[in-house]
Amino acid sequence: MATLEELYDAAAHAGLLTAAECAGVVVWVDFRAPDEDVLDGLGVSRGYTIRYPAQRLALATGDELTIQGQRYRVREVRQVGDGSECRATLTRIT
Repeated sequence: MATLEELYDAAAHAGLLTAAECAGVVVWVDFRAPDEDVLDGLGVSRGYTIRYPAQRLALATGDELTIQGQRYRVREVRQVGDGSECRATLTRIT
């Protein structure tokens, strides 16, 4: 059975992941930027999130990272499932 890290490596080699740099460390992450309805459908906002193996990157609220040349600040980090994977919500820094 493949480990989570092996699955992320395979996804990165297949071009399904995005490189994220934090404090000089580059990690392949599942980057999402979906549009979300806000104000009862009167507006649209973009919610930025990443998922990544917990052993490859230790993020905390307030950390900054760069994805595709754009800077983001971590708003919240949560462990997913058994804690081997994390999901972080991000704010784009302009």
